[in-house]
Amino acid sequence: MVHEEHVVDPVRFAFVTVSDTRTEEDDESGKIAKDMIQQGGHVVSSYCIVEDDVAAIRRAVERGLACADVVVCCGGSGVAPRDVTPEAVRPLLSRELPGFGEAFRRESFEDIGSRAFLSRALAGVAGQGLVFCIPGSRGAAKLGTGMILDAAGHMLWEVRR
Repeated sequence: MVHEEHVVDPVRFAFVTVSDTRTEEDDESGKIAKDMIQQGGHVVSSYCIVEDDVAAIRRAVERGLACADVVVCCGGSGVAPRDVTPEAVRPLLSRELPGFGEAFRRESFEDIGSRAFLSRALAGVAGQGLVFCIPGSRGAAKLGTGMILDAAGHMLWEVRR
């Protein structure tokens, strides 16, 4: 059980959509996640769309960490050759939190079956903040953001104590 005094609230989020094809107008996953964050009483400090490129993703995450407590990368975490989000993010992490990816895949399996095996969702600590990588589908954005919102305040408190 999380004690109310053991949370950071509100949490400032940076949201990064990783895609070679999405625009702000058609980024439905980004809209879902940003709405959930704001409805949860938190703040979206920044939002951007970057191409599936290690250097571009890494720069976006670093910019996000400069203005937010949590960076969420949505997209680029599958097994296609252009899916490089985990490779971009891992070097920025001082600690990986494997439980997030494990739980995400478990919950996804309940909904989409063995296709959940394709997800390389991950999370970790970067400085005094957190970084999460989730798949880019609407369902993944909803599931992943819900899981993140449920835990981020307490996780941040733990990282910063």
